[in-house]
Amino acid sequence: MNVVRTPIPDLLIIEPRVYGDDRGFFFESFNRRKLAELTGRDLDFVQDNHSRSVKNVLRGLHYQIQHPQGKLVRVTQGAVLDVAVDIRKNSPAFGKYFSLELSAENKRILWIPEGFAHGFVVLSDTAEFLYKTTDYWFPEHERCIRWDDSALGIDWKMQTTPNLSAKDKQGKNLVNAEVFL
Repeated sequence: MNVVRTPIPDLLIIEPRVYGDDRGFFFESFNRRKLAELTGRDLDFVQDNHSRSVKNVLRGLHYQIQHPQGKLVRVTQGAVLDVAVDIRKNSPAFGKYFSLELSAENKRILWIPEGFAHGFVVLSDTAEFLYKTTDYWFPEHERCIRWDDSALGIDWKMQTTPNLSAKDKQGKNLVNAEVFL
């Protein structure tokens, strides 16, 4: 397992060791002990989520202001541009974002700790996105930052307007959003 540290503290790219031959492949997508070594935390995941979306669907930028969720995310079919925004007010990276392509082909996994807003846009015709969370979903505590907030300047690598849910269309700019202290 190779770990790549990102420019934003605590955000990690995990590149699993893939064993493959003409029959297919195998890789370990989660190992609690190894993740604890990487993060310095013994994480307890309580929920697994699986979504399927079509090209140009953008989901995010989501977070829970209470019951914040750490997320271990990956793609099992297709490709997405995954984005994490540091919204920890006391972080030197506050308001900065990190993005990378996650795909079934590259098998990369991203660890997004609590204190980040998260979203992705589908780059392929369809994509299946899986993620583990460190807390349960509480819709009453969910918040959304606008995907196109000019203060963030996220390059979503799209040539067209994304397909958004009604909830995501109501996102707030970071300057008006509740953030983590």
